[in-house]
Amino acid sequence: MIGRLGTLLVVVVFAFVQFRTARADTDNGNAPEIVVVIGASGNDEYAKDFLEWVEDWKRVAIVSNAKLTTIGHDDDRDSKAQLQQWLTERSAESEAPLWMVMIGHGTFANDLAKFNLNGPDVTSAELAGWLNSIDRPLVVVNCASASGPFVNRLSAPNRIVVTATKSGSEQNFARFGKYFAAAVASPDTDLDHDDEVSVQEAFLKASDEVKRFYDSESRIATEHALVDDNGDGKGTPAKMFRGIRPIANAKDGSAIDGVNAMRMTLSPSGERLQLTVDESNRRDEIETELDRLRLEKSKFSDEDYFSAIEPWMIELARIYRDAEQRRVK
Repeated sequence: MIGRLGTLLVVVVFAFVQFRTARADTDNGNAPEIVVVIGASGNDEYAKDFLEWVEDWKRVAIVSNAKLTTIGHDDDRDSKAQLQQWLTERSAESEAPLWMVMIGHGTFANDLAKFNLNGPDVTSAELAGWLNSIDRPLVVVNCASASGPFVNRLSAPNRIVVTATKSGSEQNFARFGKYFAAAVASPDTDLDHDDEVSVQEAFLKASDEVKRFYDSESRIATEHALVDDNGDGKGTPAKMFRGIRPIANAKDGSAIDGVNAMRMTLSPSGERLQLTVDESNRRDEIETELDRLRLEKSKFSDEDYFSAIEPWMIELARIYRDAEQRRVK
């Protein structure tokens, strides 16, 4: 038993060290794209706030070597038409992650959720239709009030959807967007100490900052963010996680939110190994299996648990070893 544990410990340490430099990334040329959509501000104070958040995203794009586009800022053109065209042009097959960040206000009435734009507003249903043709990793962060219904409309496989509110009834000004943008670029958000910041970590950090704001003002919180990355359209609030991990399995046995969001990052730190697309996909499959085994650990004896995770950890270590060897050559 000691021999097996010692061997597995070496494998785990090796994989973890490589993991710290290889977290979110496939081949060169697959640089992520970010579109930041700035909605109608309503007044000068909100306009100032929104532009400050945009500046945070510009800094994130530079650090992450991402391609950044802004829509709605200092532009009298129809933002809705611009957004539709921009998304249509991204319908070509690609492995590069696409991030859409929506900064502004939202409304919900007659079972219809909208994001307020300069010009005609865009509904959650319209946006869902535009996104249907995009077959690539997709992150949507809707920082607006009344954004919760966008989870149900936009949720799909290979997507991560984050909203500032849990429902359409939370219609007061949402501050989540401010804290999310700051969290993505901050090393302090790196909760698992792997030198990178994931969507999940930024979601948890921003949710905590929102809570702190309302507590400090002795006010009742009027926004409760959600993350959805398992395609079930339900979303999960931050209170359902302890650290970066979910508190429990889904009751119906389905995949839990947060797993895929932990694997998507925009803000790398230091030099990373470059994984091929196949290696990246296989790594995700392995980590999904390891997450499942971890949640079921109480069902195993220690020996059976280590026996179950050992082949997965060895394969994971081999993926990083191969990537490291390519870098050295």
